[in-house]
Amino acid sequence: MLNIIRKNAQSIVVQAIVVIIAIVFIFWGVGSNMKDNPNALAVVNGKEISYRDFQQNYERAIEGYKQQFGGQMPEKFLESIGLKEQVLNQLIQSELLRQGAEKMGVSISKEATQRKIREMEVFNQGGRFDLAHYKAVLEQNRLSTTTFETGIRNDLLMNRAVEALGAFAAVSDEEINNWLEYIDQEINIAYAAIKSETYESQVKVAEGDLQAWFDAAKQNYKTPPQSKLRYLVFPFADDLKQVVVNEDAVQSYYQEHADAYVSPEQRRARHILFKVAEDEAAESRAAKKAAAEKVLAQVKAGGDFAALARQFSEDASKDKGGDLGFFGRGQMVASFENSVFALKAGEVSGVIETPFGYHIVKLEEIRPAATRSFAEASASIRKELEEQGVKAITFKKASTAYEDIIRAGSLAKFSEKSPIPVGQTDFFAQNNPPAQLPKGSMVSDPAFLQAAFGLRKGELSSLVETATGYAIIFVDDAKESVAPELAAVRQRAEADFKKEKSVELARAAAESMLQQAKEAQRLPSALEPKESGYLKRSGPANGIPEEMRREAFALAGQGAFPGKPFTVGKVFYLYQIIDSRRGATEMDANKRRNLEQQLLAVRKNSLMAEWVGQMRKEASIWTNAKMLQ
Repeated sequence: MLNIIRKNAQSIVVQAIVVIIAIVFIFWGVGSNMKDNPNALAVVNGKEISYRDFQQNYERAIEGYKQQFGGQMPEKFLESIGLKEQVLNQLIQSELLRQGAEKMGVSISKEATQRKIREMEVFNQGGRFDLAHYKAVLEQNRLSTTTFETGIRNDLLMNRAVEALGAFAAVSDEEINNWLEYIDQEINIAYAAIKSETYESQVKVAEGDLQAWFDAAKQNYKTPPQSKLRYLVFPFADDLKQVVVNEDAVQSYYQEHADAYVSPEQRRARHILFKVAEDEAAESRAAKKAAAEKVLAQVKAGGDFAALARQFSEDASKDKGGDLGFFGRGQMVASFENSVFALKAGEVSGVIETPFGYHIVKLEEIRPAATRSFAEASASIRKELEEQGVKAITFKKASTAYEDIIRAGSLAKFSEKSPIPVGQTDFFAQNNPPAQLPKGSMVSDPAFLQAAFGLRKGELSSLVETATGYAIIFVDDAKESVAPELAAVRQRAEADFKKEKSVELARAAAESMLQQAKEAQRLPSALEPKESGYLKRSGPANGIPEEMRREAFALAGQGAFPGKPFTVGKVFYLYQIIDSRRGATEMDANKRRNLEQQLLAVRKNSLMAEWVGQMRKEASIWTNAKMLQ
C-alpha cells in the first residue's frame, strides 16, 4: 500500500512524498516521551527513538538500495557503508530538528495539519478528501490517525524551521560573479610527455644488479603447476540420434515458457555525461551542472547531439556520439531510466542527475515489446529439448563407465577390456592446454581444466560435466610450481629489469627538466612541447589526461608549473600554464538565476548543517549500541 501512496502523492518537496516517506518512516512515534521503554534505541534530550522506528527506516533504506542495484546488492555492501549507523544518525538529526523548531517558537496549528492532509491526493476520492478512505489507507499501513497526524505536524514544524533559518542565507552579486568566473575560466597549457620506453636503451645491465633485482622478484617468474593426464570423454553429440522429440512436447514447452518468448520494450538513447565524483564538493557540482545546462542550450538551439557528445561527454560512449545502444527497464539507474522511458522518440531530456553525474539524454528509437510466435520459436525449442534429453542418456553411459573403472580397480585395468578410447596428454599448464589435441576436445573446457587441476598425482575425478559432454580424468603425474634460476629466464628477466629501471631514469629526467623549465620559465624546446588550446573545467581535454587538467585548474593562479611531473603509468608529463582567462560566452539571465538558486541552496544547507551540528554538541544523546549489532 505504501507503493500506492507514493504513486499518488505529489513530488513537491513539502508535499506528499516528504510527508509519507520522511514522516511515516522518520517521525512516526519519534518525540513521544516513552519513559523507561526497554525498546528505546536512543534518547535525545529525554525524547526516545524506538527500535520500531529504526527498523522501519532501515528496511526502507534497504529497499531503496535494492532498487538502485536492480534487486541484487553486492555482498556485505550494507555493512561496508554502515547503513545501520546512518539510519540511526538520521533519526537523531530529525529529532534535533523537531526540538530546535520548537525552541525557535515555531508552532503548527491543528487546522494547518488538517489542511495539509486534505491536500494530499492519496486520500482523495472523486477529487475530494474522503475521511473513510483516509482511515482505510492508514489502517492498511498499520497507522493510527493520531500517530500519522503527529508525523504531519512534525514535518510542517521542521519545514517551517528550515524556511526560517534559510531566510538568513544570502548570495551576493560578487559571489555569483566569482562563481561565473570560476565556471567560465579557461586555461591554455603547454605540455610534453616523457616516456620511459625511450630510456630503456640507456639502462646498463650489470650482473650483480640484475641478480639482486631478480632475487627480489623471482616469485613473479614461478612456473605454473603442470599435470599429465589420462581421460575418458562422453560427448553429447554422440547420443543425439537417440533422442526423439515430438510436436506435442514442443508445443507444451512453448506454452509453459510463454514469458520467455516475450521481448520487453527496449529503447536506444544517446547521452552526454558530465562526471561528478562521489565526494565532489557542492561548489564543483554546481559548476558541472551549469556546464551541462550550457550544452543543453546548444542542443535545444539545434546543435548536433552526437557531435556535442563527442565534444563534451566524459563517458566511454563519447566516441560513438554518446550512443548507448538498446536497453530495457532495470538495466540503468532509476533516475536515468525513468527519464528515458518518459521521452518520445527524438525528444531530449533536461539535465538528469545520477550517481555518475549530470546527463543530457536524447531518445533515438523505441523497439516495442514483441512476442515470438510458436513457428519462430519451435526450432530452438526442439534443440533445447534434445539437449535436455541427451544429457540423461550420456550421463547414464558415463556413469556406467565410471562404475566399471571402480570395479576394475584402476583406469588402466578398465582400458584393457573396454573399447572406450582413453585420451592422454603430456605435461601442460592449466592456462595452456595442449594444442595438438583434436579440435573441439573437452580438455580445453574450463570445467575440465578446473577439475583436472584440482586433483593430485594418482587421483581419479568424479564425473565432470562440461559444455559438450561428460569426462572422467586421472592424473598420471604432476609438477609443482617452482621459482626458476636466473639463467632459465634470463632474456625475459633482462627485459623486465630494463623496463623497470627505465621508469626510474625517466622520472629523474622529468624532475630535472621540470627544474630547468622553472628556471627558464618555459619548457625545454628539445621536448617539442604542444599546446592544448584553451580548455574549460569540463568538456574536450584536447589530448591531455583528465586528471592533469584538473590539477592544472587547481594550480591556475598559484604558479605556471606543477610541483612535480604529472605521472600516468610509465609516462611523465611536464606542463606550463601559458594563460588563464574568462570565457567569452556570457551567461544569460535564466542561467544566472539558476546558478544563484544553486548557490543559495548550498548556503542554506551549510547553515542547516551548522545549526544541527551546534544542537548536537549541546544535546544529551544516549544510544543503545548493542541493539545495532
